[in-house]
Amino acid sequence: MKYISTRGGAEGTDFEGVLFSGYAPDGGLFMPEEIPLLDSNTLRAWSNFSYPQLVKELCSLFISPELIPRQELNDLIDRAFTRVRHKDVVHLSRLRNGLNVLELWHGVTYAFKDLSMSCTGQFLQYFLKKRKKHITILVGTAGDTGSSAIESIRGEKNMDIIVLLPKGLCSQMQELQMTTVIEDNVHVFAADGNSDEIDEPIKELFTNTDFARKHNLMSLNSINWSRIMVQIAHHFYAYFQCTTSLDATPLPAVEIVVPTGGGGNLTAGYIAKKMGLPIQLIAVVNSNDIIHRTVQHGDFSLLGNVQPTLASAMDIQEPYNMERLFWLLSDADSGLIKALMEQFCMSKSLKLPEELHRKLSEVLSSCSVSDEDIIQAMRRCWEDNHYLLCPHSAVAVHYHYKQLEFQLSNTPRCCLASASAAKFQDAVLKARLVPEEPPELKALQEMETRSITLTKGEDWAKTVKDKIEAIAKRRSLQKEFI
Repeated sequence: MKYISTRGGAEGTDFEGVLFSGYAPDGGLFMPEEIPLLDSNTLRAWSNFSYPQLVKELCSLFISPELIPRQELNDLIDRAFTRVRHKDVVHLSRLRNGLNVLELWHGVTYAFKDLSMSCTGQFLQYFLKKRKKHITILVGTAGDTGSSAIESIRGEKNMDIIVLLPKGLCSQMQELQMTTVIEDNVHVFAADGNSDEIDEPIKELFTNTDFARKHNLMSLNSINWSRIMVQIAHHFYAYFQCTTSLDATPLPAVEIVVPTGGGGNLTAGYIAKKMGLPIQLIAVVNSNDIIHRTVQHGDFSLLGNVQPTLASAMDIQEPYNMERLFWLLSDADSGLIKALMEQFCMSKSLKLPEELHRKLSEVLSSCSVSDEDIIQAMRRCWEDNHYLLCPHSAVAVHYHYKQLEFQLSNTPRCCLASASAAKFQDAVLKARLVPEEPPELKALQEMETRSITLTKGEDWAKTVKDKIEAIAKRRSLQKEFI
């Protein structure tokens, strides 16, 4: 399996090259040159697989055995899930009124990103040990990505990680999960800005290709293909757990409701669909509704500033993974995608071509949810089931309750739950519910914190660049001492 940039400027790249990249050299995102198609017999054979088994099967389709032999790949994935708290790794809660909630948050930071991030951390270690090299990871986070990335590599000698978080816009627990980590290879910046604003210096540093190559700079945001690849398994597992039958021909559909900000999990779902999984995808967003407007009206444009919401990890107005969806739906027309994305980068406004919009609206439905909708979904789910939702998961569950109200579909439905309610105690209290507080999260409040402030008006790219150069100098001095 080889990979190509969505903008056509890089092709023939293997998984290792893609893993250690951020953006492609032309500013695009890496995608497989072809998407494997699975037949009904394969889907039936996979239907009894555990979640880790599905991850192994799917990763083996996208990672050449010449790069990682199959048994070693299996071992890496097994190691990735050793810190997950649930015996099944992923758990489906079947609740009243046909509500199925797929709990993807049983990893160490109580967020779904732990699943793909822990696998990606293992893949990185595998190649770094073989190549005897060091990398610097640069990550922007709206809340959960940073802590998951930190946990996947904290304390490792051959990796340093720099995380930029939007100060005061994450939940207290999310921020503490990052700022209480004081290992020498972890460097946290708290920026006076929103998640889109902190992406700007990151992209600037990655597009400085000489600098990025010199310092082995890479990303663990969902621009990294490895994370998308692992997340494909969420949709296969959801389908097999919720389908009404595996004997019918054709196989019956299942709706997968995806709460989304940057569009990574949505992209993984569409790839699963392209692979032959009979799912109907629903993209649900908060008040930052660019994905919803794109699906409904072809309007891929910014509308003012990012709106802070209860579902803070989804407070994103520039969902970079939509570029991957556009590329897939355009039949890999890299010239078109390059022109469209360059226009968007310049003007932050883009009207999709009519044909591309038609294809997008055929494969995706969408819904935008207010904070009041989130609170109502959290309360109803508790009243009906004594089940606490995080605000992001409540975005998906609101859609389910809306369908029940209008009796719009009899298709089985699975709502992806992206985080534990324990991380969002303020939102739980706003819903007039009693938060749960696991001991390991409660302990964070008594721990020492460490971060560097990025103030408005400061050249954030230069400050982060200086930190990267300081890391390189420190490593050079350590080598001389040894």
